[in-house]
Amino acid sequence: MMYGGIEAGGTKMNCAVADQEGKIIASQRIATREPAETLAGIFRFFDRYELAAMGIGSFGPIGLDPKQANYGHVLATPKAGWKNFDFLGTLKQRYPIPMVWTTDVNAAAYGELKKGAAQDCDTCIYLTVGTGIGAGVIVNNQLFQGKSHPEMGHIRIKRHPEDSYVGTCPYHQDCFEGLAAGPSIEARTGQKGETLPKNHPVWELQSYYIAQALVNYTLSFVPDKIILGGGVMNQTHLLSKIREQFLLELGGYISIPSVEEYIVPWQLVNESGIKGCLQLAIDWQKESIN
Repeated sequence: MMYGGIEAGGTKMNCAVADQEGKIIASQRIATREPAETLAGIFRFFDRYELAAMGIGSFGPIGLDPKQANYGHVLATPKAGWKNFDFLGTLKQRYPIPMVWTTDVNAAAYGELKKGAAQDCDTCIYLTVGTGIGAGVIVNNQLFQGKSHPEMGHIRIKRHPEDSYVGTCPYHQDCFEGLAAGPSIEARTGQKGETLPKNHPVWELQSYYIAQALVNYTLSFVPDKIILGGGVMNQTHLLSKIREQFLLELGGYISIPSVEEYIVPWQLVNESGIKGCLQLAIDWQKESIN
């Protein structure tokens, strides 16, 4: 049997086919343009294979409640042509096979749980810090989602007393994403994060905000592990700052494993999402047989 996966991002679609062990047989990246053009490329890739199931982790927000008419749709996105587009339904018309539909960050969390940094866990959170901020949650080996999905990048956090930056979020300005996503670094400094030295003051702000969010997630979900990924986390020196600030913010209120074991970098660098999509398809098939 072969399985399909689509990590659907606002910039590109990562498509892959894997065997029943999750080994990737073929893959292709397709630029995310308007739906018709993008799907033509997706179809050209997958039409060559006979698939048993498919997992899709999509940029959002997306409709996740099967009882609602917008299930399977991409919702209020600024991406041209994709607002309210029935992505899942269009894929099912072409490939009438079982499909698992979730967010891109949930898929990444599942990939890290099954194949990456959280393999010894039942519950984990995956946080990506890049152009935007999003988080996926796995609870007892299951995707955490309800009528919609958690928007954990838009939680409110306390502002650093020395930070006067208004924030980049068009909805909330100074929410977590508004204060700590990649564009906030460039807006504050005039430079992209990868060009800044390790001792630049902006990294203290980043660790302050990210640590606050991780404390909120810890108190809400009590995960076994938190995995950090995304472009901003390519600054490896940032991890130790986040861990240190996290312990200060948590204040010893609840017990966690050692912070080095609890807050960890992604193991499936740049592959968490697609491997999670494939594994969701594989596991769905196994469960349906059993």
